[in-house]
Amino acid sequence: MKQLIVLVTCSALAAGFGFSKTGIPPHHHAASETQKVKRYLVTDYGARGDSSTLNTKAIQSAIDKCAAAGGGVVVIPKGIFRSGSLFLKKGVNLELREGAVLKGSTDINDYPKINTRIEGHFEMWRAALINADGTDHLRITGTGTLDGSGAPFWKQFWDARAKDNKTKNLDVERPRLMLVQNAKDVQISGIHFLNSGFWNLHIYKCGNVVVKNCSFIAPAVSKPDNHAPSSDGIDVDSSRDVLIAGCFFSVGDDCIALKGTKGPFAAKDESSPPVERVTITDCIVEKGGGIVTCGSEATIVKDVVVKNCITRGPTVLRLKLRPDTPQHYENILLENITLENGGIIFKVSPWSQYFDLMGQEPPSSVVRNVRIKNIHGNAQSWGELFGHAKAAISDISVTDASLQLSDPGLKLGNVQGLTSSNVTVNGQSVNLAAFKQNVAIK
Repeated sequence: MKQLIVLVTCSALAAGFGFSKTGIPPHHHAASETQKVKRYLVTDYGARGDSSTLNTKAIQSAIDKCAAAGGGVVVIPKGIFRSGSLFLKKGVNLELREGAVLKGSTDINDYPKINTRIEGHFEMWRAALINADGTDHLRITGTGTLDGSGAPFWKQFWDARAKDNKTKNLDVERPRLMLVQNAKDVQISGIHFLNSGFWNLHIYKCGNVVVKNCSFIAPAVSKPDNHAPSSDGIDVDSSRDVLIAGCFFSVGDDCIALKGTKGPFAAKDESSPPVERVTITDCIVEKGGGIVTCGSEATIVKDVVVKNCITRGPTVLRLKLRPDTPQHYENILLENITLENGGIIFKVSPWSQYFDLMGQEPPSSVVRNVRIKNIHGNAQSWGELFGHAKAAISDISVTDASLQLSDPGLKLGNVQGLTSSNVTVNGQSVNLAAFKQNVAIK
């Protein structure tokens, strides 16, 4: 498994994005971190790391005991501990030590159905392997692994899709690895997320979140028949003040997706506040949809910084523009981006998967103030930059770029204010403003 160890210094990211001089969002320096805390070793509560024993009850017992005693750290030691859904509680932190594997059960019934947030709405669906709700000051740390045992779940999905090509994501139940929701001051560090049945890390309606030095890999071994559907690395859903630093991604879908809700009434959905002030730095994306994606359920996304990242194939910036959703994407900066046999720079285009206007008139959308600075390396092409008939795209700039592109073309729609400065492609100076619209807008 590839691992990324990065010492991240994020003071340069602080201005305007709500971060302190240390690069950690405010309120992350809780007093409890300097106090001695009690540890609860799961093996003391009957858990066995033999890879076959189902340890759900034993580990949950340790969590419950820890919470009842006022909080502490539940520790997973070295070993392979098979489990179904676990539910963290207030004051309970989790540590996965070196060599520890918390391995998800392959029996879907070990993940109870709960009313949960999924794909921009709530419904009765399967709980994640690790669930945390309202757990302010949560810390999930260590160098251990969360293994979702995803292969059987992926096969079930592809088998269903083969029988009916209209099969949707939620038609086949698959557990996420981790869901953290309704929490402030959250840190997740050092954890290896592996082979998730569905999304890896889902962060919903949280504030002041740090995810650092983690890896997100699905599948662990790539084969033609085990593509991991919907294995997003991190889904930042309706959350704000989020720092993602020093992480590695090789997944079957979006690496980092910024999400809200969807549909013509999305702007009135109080359960889906905007995604704001997200910083992504010092990450490597090897496989997946893109470094950052405003996803298929994204509504309002503002103030996003992506810095010092490397892509080895995934798109640099992916914006999905739904013709049935009033979307607003604004103030997105990508700076110091390296492409190592990369894909494309832009994938900004309409996204009509499961399109439904619900009898309403098509809503308007806005994309503006997108800046790409100091980008270099080799890739396939500029990609595509256009919207649907009701999407206004403006103020897109590329500065200080040195690129080798197999195809220097750009699929371009009606974009106002497309500019460039000091841009070379295949050794030749390029002015993006000289590109002519070549895509018919519908």
